[in-house]
Amino acid sequence: MKFSHLIEINDPLNPLIDTLTREQLWRGLVMRAEQPMLFVEHLDDCQLSEQSMQSVTRELRYGKVIVRDIVSYLPQLQVRYQVPKQQDIGGSNLIMTIEEPEPEMLFVRFEYEDDAVELQPAAQAEQEFYDEFRRSAYQEADIDTVRVIRELAAEGRLG
Repeated sequence: MKFSHLIEINDPLNPLIDTLTREQLWRGLVMRAEQPMLFVEHLDDCQLSEQSMQSVTRELRYGKVIVRDIVSYLPQLQVRYQVPKQQDIGGSNLIMTIEEPEPEMLFVRFEYEDDAVELQPAAQAEQEFYDEFRRSAYQEADIDTVRVIRELAAEGRLG
């Protein structure tokens, strides 16, 4: 499955939305990677290892399920999550890219891709239903990510 969507961060025509700087948005996206419990409601624990300016390796625990991933950074531009195939979990990627078509007009593009397997026609309809549910869940989670980043910025935690 491949899925992409765009969330507008700053709307110069809407004075009711607080403007975020690129630096605040970047810090918020990095914080989502390094302090995910602020962003993910059902996450029980997160352990970071092999942390550098370019990447961090994480172990996330959701109840009895443990997911290991690697998050890499292109400073001020992109955060890339890579989940290698592990036990019952297929490999997947999430890329969050900051786009700025005009000065201070910021967007974040969220791109999802997983290691989907070719299905028989009878199973494809069921998989399409499941994928549509996942797309909706991803989009809601991404909207929540931006909401939390706005809250952190309002609290002065993003500089």
